Amino acid sequence: MRKILLTCILLIVTVMANAQSGTNSPYSQYGLGVLSDQSQGFNRGMSGLSMGFRNSDQVNTMNPASYSSVDSLTMIFDVGLSGSITNFNEDGRRLNAKSANIEYAVGSFRFTKNLGIGFGILPYTNIGYDYYTSSTIDETEYATTTSTETYEGEGGVHEIFVGVGWQVFKGLSIGVNLGYLFGSYERDITVSNSDSYVRTLDKIYEANIHSYKVNFGIQYEQRLGKNDKITLGATYSPGHSLNSDPRYVSIITDPQTSITYYDTLTIKDGLKVPDIISVGFAYHHGDRWSVGVDYQLQKWEGIDYPELNSSTGEYVMKSDMLKDRHKVIVGGEYVYNPMSRHFFQRIRYRIGGSYNTPYIKVNGIDGPKEYSVSLGFGIPIINAWNNRSILNISGSFTRAQQSQLINENTFRINIGLTFNEKWFMKWKVE
Repeated sequence: MRKILLTCILLIVTVMANAQSGTNSPYSQYGLGVLSDQSQGFNRGMSGLSMGFRNSDQVNTMNPASYSSVDSLTMIFDVGLSGSITNFNEDGRRLNAKSANIEYAVGSFRFTKNLGIGFGILPYTNIGYDYYTSSTIDETEYATTTSTETYEGEGGVHEIFVGVGWQVFKGLSIGVNLGYLFGSYERDITVSNSDSYVRTLDKIYEANIHSYKVNFGIQYEQRLGKNDKITLGATYSPGHSLNSDPRYVSIITDPQTSITYYDTLTIKDGLKVPDIISVGFAYHHGDRWSVGVDYQLQKWEGIDYPELNSSTGEYVMKSDMLKDRHKVIVGGEYVYNPMSRHFFQRIRYRIGGSYNTPYIKVNGIDGPKEYSVSLGFGIPIINAWNNRSILNISGSFTRAQQSQLINENTFRINIGLTFNEKWFMKWKVE
């Protein structure tokens, strides 16, 4: 147990020390930021398909009921990183941006008969952007005066969790993840002027987040024949307040007097997360292939969000800034023969696609819809002492599209390394 605890701490510290913003999107300046993909290496190749998957050699944190399927002899660790290139397009103007970071570290092991444990650290939201706009406010024969607004933001939220999955009876499993959300964000708008006599205005929006998160899961397996079965899955995460007091700080600098004026406005308990419901199924043909569909609903629409009232100068809670988010995923996995001695016959091939609506509004307009496709491979790692670990590699293409706003095309490479070690095997000597 000491080895397990030390390994958990090491994984969490590694991810926290290397965590960076996983986005360059200007849309991360709205709401809580860009919602992160919390899936692992094996199901990222299927665009995050997860509700009906329960594998003895992979960690599926998306549905904690799946922990009950973990192999009784092994400890499973999964560490993932990603790199992306995004192309931004607005009215024919194009810009490219890159990002890379270590995203998650998770693990799972069998605690006792029919009871599995999961743990780890996952991304929850990401904020990262840096751009500016300029406009001419005065033009004479002798000089042109311009105003520049610079937009910068960074931060995000991570989730540390521990979960349990219990097989109530053959075919039915339930589970729960208990998580701790932590993080912060800072969004800065600087208004400057080419006229050195004009005051500079900084508007800073910031918050620190420390709260809990709970996710309940259930899975039911039904045999359809000797080699076929269907797994139904569902999860529910209740919405709640994040116990965070977001702040607005106004900083005005007068260049003529070198005097700086500060004003801080705070909203008590101004941030929340929504109810999240996910349902899905997967059809499995032995250990060779699986296909499935997931649907998720995030109930953001009834949640107010802090906003500066430009007319009155008040920092207030405002409705109609967020909307319900719907997501549909389809995908599947195929392996020729998982028990074969031939390397290439044990490679897992994965494909998936997803569609989701936005949860944010931009100046009263719905944010971009996202369309995504993915391809992935599960490559077995075979050496003298281990033939159960897997290198999961996947690539995805996502298009975020809104005709009145910025369109984004993102190509992302995901690499997940799943270590499957026989920690709990008992050797018998005769």
